[in-house]
Order: sequence, then structure tokens, then C-alpha cells
Amino acid sequence: MQISPSSCDEERERIEIELLLEGIYRHYGYDFRNYAASSIRRRLWHRVNTWGLGSISALQDRVLHDPASMAELMSSLSVSVTEMFRDPELFAVFRKECAPRLRQLPSIRFWHAGCSTGEEVLSMAILLEEEGLLERARLYATDMNEEALEQARTGVFHLRKMREYTRNYLLSGGKEEFSEYYTVKNEHAVFHPRFLENVVFAQHNLATDQSFNEFHVIFCRNVLIYFNKTLQDRVHELFYDSLAVGGVLGLGNRESINFIARADCYETILPHEKLYRKVR
Repeated sequence: MQISPSSCDEERERIEIELLLEGIYRHYGYDFRNYAASSIRRRLWHRVNTWGLGSISALQDRVLHDPASMAELMSSLSVSVTEMFRDPELFAVFRKECAPRLRQLPSIRFWHAGCSTGEEVLSMAILLEEEGLLERARLYATDMNEEALEQARTGVFHLRKMREYTRNYLLSGGKEEFSEYYTVKNEHAVFHPRFLENVVFAQHNLATDQSFNEFHVIFCRNVLIYFNKTLQDRVHELFYDSLAVGGVLGLGNRESINFIARADCYETILPHEKLYRKVR
């Protein structure tokens, strides 16, 4: 059977990508092998073009021999799209439906998996303070990207984002003036340190790492869409093992538990915003 040149090119590219991802995993320990193929391909070629390289193989040669280049590639491969009180209806329903149940617990453990630069975990801390729950809560915020975690630890964001974040906060049922929660310094909003006192930031890779605690709430929003089915199944099993019975799982609005093995172990709190409660 004769293979057309275009088919040869596609097969060569597939091999190059597989070799690169395998090399990254073996050399650095970052596992992108089960990320969605179309997304990972687009991000790799963006870095190839940015650096003026000729091929994925040239990209492999560079990142395997230069850790600084690998750090730059990480910024392309890891997902850092986030905002405070993102999808405010989810936070509004969480405040109304979930916070009253959490008040019955002496202590509350949250896991924000794939927290990126920290906007959503800071949003949750603000919500918990308004509901009188922050003092008894411990929030674990994890991501595989150490650079994103460093930003998250600061609680500092550009002022240009505050108009949108204020709108989201009000739509989420916010009870105060949002501007009371931060001070302005050099065109940045610096959120009060008390919101991060009960937050533990740590590096964690959903593709390779295991459960590290039992949680009452797990948020992993708009991360699973970048994984293939194999990795999605692994992560859902990890969340199931990490979530207490009666605990809440929050996913992104393009994600679902409909086709996972343990779908019948959850009940739906809010279908559109993808909030679920583990019932067994």
C-alpha cells in the first residue's frame, strides 16, 4: 500500500510528538502523554514557531538539553486560563446549597486541583469568610506549574482585571464591597493576606501523583477538557478516592461525570454548572 506524502508527514509528526512527550516524562517527570492530542499539538507548534525552530524534533533537542527552555515550554503546555468567581452562578449555588452543610463540620478540607495562578482558590476563601467558615477551613491549592504557584502565593493581580472580577463577585452573591478585600499598589490589587493564611500551595501532577488527603470539597474546573479519556478516567478515580461521602465535586461547565465509571456514586447539585455530591 502506497502512503501519500501528507500521510507520511502526519505519521512523522505523531512519532515526533510521542518521542518528545516520552522524553519530557523520563527526563523531567512531567507527564503530558495523555493530554488531548489536538491541544498538545497546537501548543507544541506554538513554541516551535516562537523559537524559530524547524520541527518538533528540534524542540525535543532544545528542551532535553536546556532546563530553562523546558520551563518556558511548561508555560505553554500547562493551562492557566482562570479568573476570580469564574462562572459566578456556580459560586452562588455553592454558597446557598453547600455552605449550610459545611457549617455542620468542625473542620473543612478543600482541594483546588489545577489551581493555576490562584484566582479561584482566593475566591473560595473570600466566600468562606463571608459565610463564617474560613477559620475552620484548610484549602489545598495544587498545580504542576511551579511558576503559576509562585504567582498564586502572592495574591496580587493587575487592576485591569478588577472590573470583571467585581462583576463576577456581585453575581456570585457577594455581600460586601469587593474593593474592601484588596489594596492598590502600582497598578495592582493586593488582596489581604488573611485570605491566604489557611491556604497550602503545593506542586501536584494529576497525571502521575496520588491522593494525599480526604476532602469535603474538590474543585477542578476546566482542566479535564485538556486530557484524553484515559487520563480523565484516572483523575476521576483519584477524586473519588479523595472525596469524603457527602463531599462536593465542582467541575467546569464543559465537563461532566456522565460517562465515568462511578457516575452513579454522585448526585447532581446543579446540572449546568456541574456541581455534584458524592453519595457512596
